[in-house]
Amino acid sequence: MKIPHKKTQKDPQDHGSGRADYSANPRLDLTVPADCGGQRLDQILARLLPQHSRSRLQGWIREGRVDVAGAALTEPKHKLWGGEKIGVAEAPDERAESAAAEDIPLDIVYEDETLLVLDKPAGLVVHPGNGNWSGTLLNALLHYLPQLHNIPRAGIVHRLDKDTSGLMVVAKTLEAQTDLVRQLQARTVKRYYQALVRGEVERGGTVDEAIGRHPTQRTKMAVVRGGKPARTHYRIVERFIGCTLVECSLETGRTHQIRVHMTALGHPLVGDPVYGGGASRVPKGPPFHRQALHARRLGLVHPATSKAMLWRSQLPEDMAELIEILRTEAFEARAIAEENAEDDWDEDLEGGPEIIYAYGDGGDDDDELDE
Repeated sequence: MKIPHKKTQKDPQDHGSGRADYSANPRLDLTVPADCGGQRLDQILARLLPQHSRSRLQGWIREGRVDVAGAALTEPKHKLWGGEKIGVAEAPDERAESAAAEDIPLDIVYEDETLLVLDKPAGLVVHPGNGNWSGTLLNALLHYLPQLHNIPRAGIVHRLDKDTSGLMVVAKTLEAQTDLVRQLQARTVKRYYQALVRGEVERGGTVDEAIGRHPTQRTKMAVVRGGKPARTHYRIVERFIGCTLVECSLETGRTHQIRVHMTALGHPLVGDPVYGGGASRVPKGPPFHRQALHARRLGLVHPATSKAMLWRSQLPEDMAELIEILRTEAFEARAIAEENAEDDWDEDLEGGPEIIYAYGDGGDDDDELDE
């Protein structure tokens, strides 16, 4: 008995050439300026279409969405000589098109006609993906601003991990998104995070270590030879018993960058389920069920006004409560240590030490008396 073959539906954009036909897509017709002679195709498109990033245009070229004089070119480095006619079939953002608008509350701290800045809560996924096809920040943005359907990734410029809280910027226009992406590449976007890490960090510094996919655990990132360059600056904010609150600033934006770099220093984040070795607790204190990481400050140059802008965010309630517990424990421990020190004086000197004078707060300037 013959088993009938399944009928396969042919892609209407595939005409047997092995390349998709984008003739039905919105098309841009351009002419190469004479002064662009000798330049690469992707460079010329970046000049003619400044609202799009170079990497996006290169992707369109490789996908066959760009033709010169009617012939498709798939090599971004191909050089032109001026006067040629270029056709570009713009690509819609599939993720934004397939995502549904969902009424999810947003904590917006700033908004104008060009961009908005929001405070993302821990637990909110940024982009739809494997296992998280709904309930994401992208779904929420499409409900709040339906026009973001027309912008790649619904205007999202950078992301935070699901369980990282804090400030994010979202572009409301294609031009603003491209400008902000270029600012990220030029490292003029300033991102500062506060992280609670295990162990007592001795001093601030910089981690300049390449990050790539973990060689054996493919869901993790790691410091690896041949990875992408990554640099994190960190400074001490406050020390506690067995852990330290640090502020980290990023020059690059690699996946899990702070979590990977602090782990490489021997100070994984409190509560980190991936890089913390299962250490969800501080040495003394309640369990903390996410990485203790918050994007506290965000600075950038406004794409429309060129004005430098800075936003600050308060620590979320769970991190603030944990830090207050640690601060109280550290204070009590210091008080006990000081009391024990006084007891030692009493043992060594009968009647205790003679207090000559008390001045100031015990700082380095106490020995400098006003003349």
